[in-house]
Amino acid sequence: MNRKSLAAALVLIASAGSVLADDITIDNTPFTSAKSRAEVQAELQQFRSAGVNPWAQDFNPLQSFTGSKTRAQVTAEYIQSREAVAATTGEDSGAAWLAQRAPAAPAPVLAGQPVNAQ
Repeated sequence: MNRKSLAAALVLIASAGSVLADDITIDNTPFTSAKSRAEVQAELQQFRSAGVNPWAQDFNPLQSFTGSKTRAQVTAEYIQSREAVAATTGEDSGAAWLAQRAPAAPAPVLAGQPVNAQ
């Protein structure tokens, strides 16, 4: 019995290995470019002259970003909004928290003609 089981297992393993083999898939679909080679080269030259290459490994669009708030201001805003975020993302989606809050002043309703009126 063990010999038959071992033989069956070896046959399964051998057949499973051949199932994974496959040929290379060659895509014969013709490629049509939207730009000429000269246009692409000119675009690349513009990026190089500007010192920016969005396809480069070290491209960092936020390199020149400077924040307008201090770390203390951001921390204070986070602490202030922490309870509201926890309440609105809770089990009842903030229904109990919103019910306890004082209603906000209603937004003014202005009457008039829309810009694109017919």
